[in-house]
Amino acid sequence: MANIRIRNTNERLTNEHEVTSFLDKHGVLYEHWDMDKLSSKLRDQFLLSNEEKEEILKTFDNEIRSLATRRGYAEWDIVALSDATPNLDELLKKFEQVHVHTEDEVRAITAGNGIFTIKGEAGYFDVELSPGDVISVPVNTPHFFTLMENRQVVAVRLFIDSSGWVAHPYEDPEFKR
Repeated sequence: MANIRIRNTNERLTNEHEVTSFLDKHGVLYEHWDMDKLSSKLRDQFLLSNEEKEEILKTFDNEIRSLATRRGYAEWDIVALSDATPNLDELLKKFEQVHVHTEDEVRAITAGNGIFTIKGEAGYFDVELSPGDVISVPVNTPHFFTLMENRQVVAVRLFIDSSGWVAHPYEDPEFKR
């Protein structure tokens, strides 16, 4: 279950209804998928073969296709990040820059954890994600994604057009790390 930390006040939202309502108010889609469906061998594995990535996609095929149909996504894949990922620190520096996209940024966490930092009407907030959490940050919404202390995540990514999924820098003097 996702948790939210509102940066201006350091208030935390942990109740499912509060989290869902808060994200809905900000136009952020939030769902939760049943992780019991996933093979136990893949729940804590962060270095994946192509076959293992395909197994994850097959496991959640119904959920992925439902989300794709409802939101217009046409492509999907798996991203896996951990300390075993070459140049992880360089990747994280790139990820941790506030930016926008010309389409939604969608992640469905299947293992590990991640944080989306999103600009809302009253400032930035962190959405801490765990396995089963699905989030879609709306088009042109300032945000960035990073890892939590455990530095490992596996996520399904959905796109309208992966070739068009480009981060556009968003300079914001209000943003503080």
